[in-house]
Amino acid sequence: MKALYIVEPGKTELRDIDQPVPAKGEILLRVGMVGLCGSDLNAFRGAFTLQEYPVILGHEIGAIIEQVGRDVPERLCPGMRVTVLPYENCGQCSSCRHGRPNACQDNRTMGVRRPGAMARYITVPWERLYPSEKLTVKSLALVEPLAVGFHAVDRGQVGSSDTVAIIGCGMVGLGAVAGSSARGAKVLAIDIDDAKLEIARQAGAIQTINSAKTDLHRALAELTDGQGPEVIIEAVGLPATFRSAVEEVMYTGRVIYIGYAKGSLEYPPDLFVRKELDIYGSRNCLGDFPGVIEWLEADRFPVDQAVTSVVPLAEGGKALAQWSENPAAVTKILVDLDA
Repeated sequence: MKALYIVEPGKTELRDIDQPVPAKGEILLRVGMVGLCGSDLNAFRGAFTLQEYPVILGHEIGAIIEQVGRDVPERLCPGMRVTVLPYENCGQCSSCRHGRPNACQDNRTMGVRRPGAMARYITVPWERLYPSEKLTVKSLALVEPLAVGFHAVDRGQVGSSDTVAIIGCGMVGLGAVAGSSARGAKVLAIDIDDAKLEIARQAGAIQTINSAKTDLHRALAELTDGQGPEVIIEAVGLPATFRSAVEEVMYTGRVIYIGYAKGSLEYPPDLFVRKELDIYGSRNCLGDFPGVIEWLEADRFPVDQAVTSVVPLAEGGKALAQWSENPAAVTKILVDLDA
């Protein structure tokens, strides 16, 4: 069977690999759809420091159970639609010992530091599966990136009394929009693309700001009575947006960084102290899959509008290269293994 590899920065290949066989405690999945992630884009550009080469891409997964190995619970059976928690943690580092395996010091995410899901069949431990009777494989392939956004909301301790500004309305940012809205917060979505901002409205934002057309500071001041938002979630990963987050958040506010900033950062350090800010990193997700699945099952997220394009496996590498040339135009690319 064919698998899509990233071989080195700027280069992908389709390679032939053997179909895997489920071992004890494993399940064989027939992969339906896999999302291309922002980390895949950065890997293609050579800007993701955690990426290993060569490796099969793919960790945003919608699949169907094909075969069940030994010692798998009877509730998991062939034909069920599932998604997969794609992280593997060591269980021994300080993060794991403190109940935060999502930030494991030796985390091995599928498609980053171990083989991913861009192939017709994969095997996974049964414990990492999340089934849904209602969702399509298309929706299930969106669970992981949305859950990353939900986790950032949890890190920011967002509540119903908060005004939350999300910078960046890619799929992870949209997860932060949806997660904040689910908690009753007033959500402000910020991006440079009007189409993405419209999707953010459908996901729960009550106001949108195109920062390429509008002065961001003035717009946020007008929407928050000059105070700034209680919470700003950065989901872009640029030095400029990292800095904007601390500049625009209110005094004693919370800043949550999801994006991996490319390049060095320069801050006015007095802002940290003068504003007495709480600044959090947010990595992967932790226990957020069930909530995201419930949110999607309730038809509260615009799945079709959020998917920019669906391509066959043979076109996956080309789609990644085109995304690299025009990143602002893409919200989500899905690779269809059935095409």
